[in-house]
Amino acid sequence: MERSSASGNLGESILKLQDDQQNTQNISLSELTNILIGPNKKPRENLIIPTGIGPHRFKTKEEVMVEAAFESCMFKTVMSCVLGFGLGGAIGLFSASVDPNIAGVNAQQQTARQVLRDMKVKTLSHAKNFAIIGAMFAATECMIESHRAKNDWKNGTLAGAVTGGIIGLRAGIKAGVVGAAGFAAFSTIIDYYLR
Repeated sequence: MERSSASGNLGESILKLQDDQQNTQNISLSELTNILIGPNKKPRENLIIPTGIGPHRFKTKEEVMVEAAFESCMFKTVMSCVLGFGLGGAIGLFSASVDPNIAGVNAQQQTARQVLRDMKVKTLSHAKNFAIIGAMFAATECMIESHRAKNDWKNGTLAGAVTGGIIGLRAGIKAGVVGAAGFAAFSTIIDYYLR
C-alpha cells in the first residue's frame, strides 16, 4: 500500500517535472534529489562515493569510535610513556655497557652480578626519566592542541617549552628558562623534519 502511494507520488512528481520542464528548463539539484530519492532517504553505510583515486566508503560507528580512542589525549600520553620507557631503557643499557662503574685505580674487579646490578639501575633510571618526559610532552602538546584547535608546529614548540621549563625548574629559575628554550628549539627542529 505504502509502496504504491510512494510510486504514485513519484509518478505525479515526474509529471509535474515534465510540465515544469515545458515551461522552464531550470531545476536545482536539491529539488531533483528530493524528487528522485526523497528527503528522508539516508545513504547506506557501504555506499561508494567516487573520489580522486579509488573508492571511498563511509566509516562505521565502530571505526569512528576506535579512531577517536587513538586520537584521545589519554592514549597519546600512555603511548608516549610506554615508548619513552622502552627508548630510555635501550639508551640506559647502552650507556651502562659503555661506562662501567669503577670506583678507582686500585678497585677490585667487579663480579658479573655487580655489573648486571649496575646495568639494571642505569637502565631503569634512564627508562623512568624518558617515560616521564614523554608523558609530560605528549599530555602538554595534546592539551595545547585541544585548546588552540589547530594542529601545527606551534603546539610542539609550546609543549617543549613547558616540558623543558618544568624539568629545568628543579635546578632553579635560570635552568628552567634554559631548559624551556632548549627543549622548545629541539621540539621545533624535530617537528620541522618530521612534517
